[in-house]
Amino acid sequence: MFEAVEALAAEQAELELRLADPALHADQQAAKRVNQRYAEVGSIVRVWRSWQQLGDDLEAARELAADDPGFAEEADELAGRREETAERLRRLLVPRDPADGKDALLEVKSGEGGEESALFAGDLLRMYSRFAERQGWSVEVLDATASDLGGYKSVTVAVKARGSAEPGTAPYALLKFEGGVHRVQRVPVTESQGRVHTSAAGVLVLPEAEQVDVRIDDNDLRIDVFRSSGPGGQSVNTTDSAVRITHLPTGIVVSCQNEKSQLQNKDQAMRILRSRLLAAAEEAAAAEASDARRSQVRTVDRSERIRTYNFPENRISDHRTGYKAYNLDGVLDGDLGPVLESCIETDLQARLAAVETGARS
Repeated sequence: MFEAVEALAAEQAELELRLADPALHADQQAAKRVNQRYAEVGSIVRVWRSWQQLGDDLEAARELAADDPGFAEEADELAGRREETAERLRRLLVPRDPADGKDALLEVKSGEGGEESALFAGDLLRMYSRFAERQGWSVEVLDATASDLGGYKSVTVAVKARGSAEPGTAPYALLKFEGGVHRVQRVPVTESQGRVHTSAAGVLVLPEAEQVDVRIDDNDLRIDVFRSSGPGGQSVNTTDSAVRITHLPTGIVVSCQNEKSQLQNKDQAMRILRSRLLAAAEEAAAAEASDARRSQVRTVDRSERIRTYNFPENRISDHRTGYKAYNLDGVLDGDLGPVLESCIETDLQARLAAVETGARS
């Protein structure tokens, strides 16, 4: 049982040697990848060693119980702990989305509902920012188009962990479940008669790609510059600092205008473009893969209406998992953990089922 972990233990030892080599740290990207893999492997090996130790302790307790019945209760307690540890290890060994160790790019766009939708997009951004604070992550605004009343027509942020995150705890591993259409039911600030309206905002979550993940030929890019503008078309500056990049082979277009310099906006746009190209490549690979592989890579349909935020009832409902709670105010203040846990558990059960089906076939 768990024989595969022995190979991971050997890999952990090799990774330790690589991390001790000063030459590795001359390449920050390479060092980051090795650190991420070390964190991933290390968390599995630690649980495996704990499972092994509990097995040794259980065997000793059972031997002592043969002479002293007082040890029987300790043996039962150790057996329970060992089974719990085995279940935890089984979950860790289920194949993960390869992007789960990455930081995330998160885009929020207003949709149905006009200005009310833009205000809701701002509420969602605040929710994710507060959740990120609780996780010790940083949030960097890459591009934003504000609305007249202070919401967002569109906003893109980078969410980054500090240091190497353990499996399942990196920004993309958690926030990927937020992709989809979010519906809000409340009385808009523009509503004079107090009627509840329904509007929506869309969220797209991408793993942040590094330069080594996606190679882009400069000849495949068309770069246009234009003047930045704010709400209502008001000029933000008088220079052509905003940048629009078109990736000709795919038709993907990215614009950035938040920074004051053309170079900074180009760098931000390239970060977004790399992530979109990586996501497109992963989607294409998943489409060609087996049903089991697709369940490991994408278990949630990101185009569906995934969640409803009902203000009159202070209720939040996730339509994929059946999760429902009446603490909407707390969730919007960043208490997103229980909602995401329901998504993580649903995703895990789907991947476990896929593995078991594959083992039987």
